[in-house]
Formats: sequence, structure tokens, C-alpha cells
Amino acid sequence: QVQLVESGGGLVQPGGSLRRSCVISGGTFSAYDMGWYRQAPGSGREFVAAINWSGGSTTYYADSAKGGFTIAKDNAKNTGYLHMNRLKHANADIYYCTAESALGSPSYWGRGTQITVDS
Repeated sequence: QVQLVESGGGLVQPGGSLRRSCVISGGTFSAYDMGWYRQAPGSGREFVAAINWSGGSTTYYADSAKGGFTIAKDNAKNTGYLHMNRLKHANADIYYCTAESALGSPSYWGRGTQITVDS
């Protein structure tokens, strides 16, 4: 049973940074692409960023994430990361990591963690 365990969420001041981590258990991270999604109350889940594991580890970002967020993977640690910099109030949401058998098609979801941006 593949499980994704997330950490690193919480409260941050505007302009601050957070690093989200996502550890896969019951599977091997190198077998999956990895994604991050966000969800606002009453809304569907929205793509934030993704990285494929093979080749040059190509990365993809939503327009809202470009310039502030960086996605990365460490296959040896079965861990993915989302570095969130220069956070704004508009970035506040629940963020989920995913393991994807094909890029853009999540197979497994983490439980999600709230990111709050407030002074």
C-alpha cells in the first residue's frame, strides 16, 4: 500500500518561506512522477507543480507558482519537496503531494497540509 506522508506546513508571514516535504512509503519514489496541488475551501484541487523522475527531471509549474516555488525530488530518500518562497496571502490553501504513474495523473495523494500566510 503506497502512502505519502507530508510535513512542513503551517503559518508563515507574508514574504516568508516554507519547505514542504513528502515521503513515499510502500513504494519507490523513482517509479513515479511527483506533483503538488492546492485546494481552497469549496473548490477543486488545482495543479501547482510537477516533476518527472526520468531523464533530466523536467519540472512544470502553474503560472501562480512560477518565480516563487521550486519542486525537487530525492529518489535516494524517497522524498519530494516543494520550496515555497516569497509567500503571499493568495498562496494560502491546503497543499497536497501526489505520486503519479503518468505526469498530470495522480495515482496517490498525501493527506494535505494547510499553509497559512498571515502576519
